[in-house]
Amino acid sequence: MIPTLQAALDARGYSTLTDVQQAVTQPELGNADLLVSAQTGSGKTVGFGLAIAPTLLEDAEIFGAADLPQALVIAPTRELAMQVKRELGWLYENAGARIASCVGGMDIRDERRALARGAHIVVGTPGRLRDHIEKGALQLGDLRAVVLDEADEMLDMGFREDLEFMLGEAPEERRTLLFSATVSPMIAKLAEKYQRNAERISTISKGSQHTDIQYQVVQVAQSDVEHGIINLLRFHDAEKAIVFANTRAAVARLTARLANRGLSVVSLSGELSQSERTHALQAMRDGRARICVATDVAARGIDLPKLELVIHADLPTNTEALLHRSGRTGRAGQKGTSALIVTPKISKKASRLLQWAKLKAEWGAAPSPEEIRAKDEERLLASDLWTDEITESQQAFAAKLLDMHSPERIAAAFFALAQSKLSAPEELQDPNARPERKERVPFGPSKWVALSVGRGDRAEPRWLLPMLCRVGGLDKAQIGYIKVAQKETYVQLAEAAVPSFMSKLTDDVLQDDIKVRIMDEAPELPDRNARGPRPDRGPRTDRGPRQDRGDRGDRPNRGPRPDRGDRPDRGPRPDRGDRPDRGDRSDRGPKPDRDAPREDRSEGAVPKPSSFRAKKFDGPSDEDRGARKPRHSGKPGSGARPDGEAFKQRKPKGDFGGDRPKGKKPGGKPGGKGAPAAASPGKRLGPPRKGGDARPTRRK
Repeated sequence: MIPTLQAALDARGYSTLTDVQQAVTQPELGNADLLVSAQTGSGKTVGFGLAIAPTLLEDAEIFGAADLPQALVIAPTRELAMQVKRELGWLYENAGARIASCVGGMDIRDERRALARGAHIVVGTPGRLRDHIEKGALQLGDLRAVVLDEADEMLDMGFREDLEFMLGEAPEERRTLLFSATVSPMIAKLAEKYQRNAERISTISKGSQHTDIQYQVVQVAQSDVEHGIINLLRFHDAEKAIVFANTRAAVARLTARLANRGLSVVSLSGELSQSERTHALQAMRDGRARICVATDVAARGIDLPKLELVIHADLPTNTEALLHRSGRTGRAGQKGTSALIVTPKISKKASRLLQWAKLKAEWGAAPSPEEIRAKDEERLLASDLWTDEITESQQAFAAKLLDMHSPERIAAAFFALAQSKLSAPEELQDPNARPERKERVPFGPSKWVALSVGRGDRAEPRWLLPMLCRVGGLDKAQIGYIKVAQKETYVQLAEAAVPSFMSKLTDDVLQDDIKVRIMDEAPELPDRNARGPRPDRGPRTDRGPRQDRGDRGDRPNRGPRPDRGDRPDRGPRPDRGDRPDRGDRSDRGPKPDRDAPREDRSEGAVPKPSSFRAKKFDGPSDEDRGARKPRHSGKPGSGARPDGEAFKQRKPKGDFGGDRPKGKKPGGKPGGKGAPAAASPGKRLGPPRKGGDARPTRRK
């Protein structure tokens, strides 16, 4: 290994390399192209940084003067590109490498100036890199290596065209390294087209992925999703945690809820600018925030050190999203927990998702307040404060406390002070218990008032109730039944609230001339739910009982129906006999040529039957046309003669333009073949038919 890179690894505490790092740095690989599949958090960034180092430095230990870039690293997201730049920054720091970034959301002018000053390695996202290449700011003439990090994600995000463009612009003698979590058919096709005999490397264990992650399914009631998240965060008390949601609205709501509970939280979603996203991640890295609420935009490539807990507030849409979300924890040999919040409605869906991902999870309920308080005590007793050396100032203050209070009092105050800095746990419902039906509480002493609007005035409780509360100063709990009659509406009010309600009215008017009067007793309204037994109507008087009407056979003959009369006896249908044999019809001769002009057909030929088009558009006869009323008024310019006898013929459409004499086709002879026949009044001329037959056709 190159000494400058080994020194950087030693300074970072790398005693041994991970599986993927060891696989890509084998001496026999040399300058070969690589197609690598490795799981999230396996150290791929440092791995391809070590893999391309011999290609970039060759026999040297440090880089020369920076000019055109020698390596291009392409990442799917801004966060991953900036993370790659930081990782390569400390890895190549002793080698004197200059690294530039080109990502969307950043100032493009600063990036152009950095590229103009020269860079050894350029890291960026596909869209911004292609923009710089097309505008000439980024030149790939000296490129020696191209790295595609998370290639499968870039193809899923629709960057295939950009990737093919950049790989086509790069020199053919370059090295191409593709790193992907899975090798799909699209990845294999891309590797076959742009790589030369690539070495296939896979470090994904066939048994199970993410063995350092403990999966949990936390069952909560439908109304306790956010409460379950709060209790999980309090129970684990992780140094860093991520809560994933599917939508931006859910991220904003959860962030506000956790912040109101006193938790140090930041959000990360697509609606934030690049500066806001960078500040949020930096707050997580330096410890100013311990919880990040994010959408799947942060599921790929975000590496937060000491991330111990991942909570799925919303169920992932597929197994890939589940694995990449959970892969934010349990990285580089560390342990982590991935918890799915599941309600009874989606429990089967969660079970299928885990089964498809080949993951085993522990099912259970969310931590209760008692379990959280017990965990707080356990962490407090295991704190390093009990073993730290006591300073002189601390000893003096402890002596003062002992003089003022007993040891028990001091210990109780210490525990209460520690608890006051923590958010109180939430009481949770049993997720499997059915909600109990609340019994209706008696309204108590009441009085009824009548409003001077009813069903005839379109009165409805949904707009009367807010009016009563707003104008009359009532609370909803002081209003009972609201019964709308045809002309009035009756409202039940608490007896104690009636005097205050009436005092707020002016001349007993509620609003919009709605008068209010106090009733002496409750109104008598029919109860629709208590109809009672149906009254006996007795026998019908217009006809006798059915049993006295006799059988069908005893019914008298009704006679012919008066509206249709007697139908004459038509008798049996006459026998038509056998149909005579038509014999051989070959004596009729050949059929006439339908494509030939009409005048060339023989006299004995059978005339062609009129087509559907001719039947449909045959104009009316002269008698019908004369009897029909004219459509126009006969005024000048209306298209009809003053006497209303016939319509004015319109000019034919086409490329003729202007007026032209009838019967003359441009370029032809008057009255010759191809000249349009004289049209009858009211018919429009269509374009000439093929074959020179310019018979007029009527248009609809």
